[in-house]
Order: sequence, then structure tokens, then C-alpha cells
Amino acid sequence: VQLQASGGGLVQAGGSLRLSCLASGRTFRTYVMGWSRQAPGKEREFVATISWSGDSTVYADSVKGRFTISRDNAKNTLYLQMNSLKPEDTAVYYCAAKPNSDYSEYTYYGQGTLVTVSS
Repeated sequence: VQLQASGGGLVQAGGSLRLSCLASGRTFRTYVMGWSRQAPGKEREFVATISWSGDSTVYADSVKGRFTISRDNAKNTLYLQMNSLKPEDTAVYYCAAKPNSDYSEYTYYGQGTLVTVSS
């Protein structure tokens, strides 16, 4: 599985962005997908995950109620809608994939897209 994230940019606090992640390979629709992020000088952290069917989602407490993860298996695309953005959301965002929920770690990562939130 190859992943290509896009949609990052500069936005003011309180604004919105939608990230996309295009996946190659027909196995996308069977994979658990997720987003993680890495802020400058910090370790990568989990943001959100979604089941293969899209029926189940989990969010980090820091983004719950503001971010929404979704997927379109017909388009091999994963999304992250980010609303009410805060300066602390500034980070490189990575999409990730793993074969199923039995895997504790993601096995594939995209190249990342930079989100900068100005105060």
C-alpha cells in the first residue's frame, strides 16, 4: 500500500482544513486507516483511526469534537476534516494503514502534509 497525503497549509486559529490521503492498491478497502501527527520537537502522536468499513472511529482526546475521520473506499481515499483549529494543532500530519486491528502498529505511512495554524 502506498499513501499520499495532501491538503495541508496555513490557516488562522478557528479555521478549517480537510486533509486527504490517496492510497494505491486494491487492499485499501480492507485496511484499518488512521492519522497521526508530529509537531516540531515532539514525538509523533495518534490523532484518529477508522475501521475498514468506516463504522468505527477513535479519536485522541485533544481533537475529539473538532476533527472527523472518514473514508471513501470506492475512491481509495481517507479524509480528516479539521475544524476549530488551534495553534497547538500545528504539525506534519501523516496518514497510515495496517491490515487489521490485531496489529498494534501501523505498517504503512504516507509522506506527510504540513498544517500550520497561526494565532
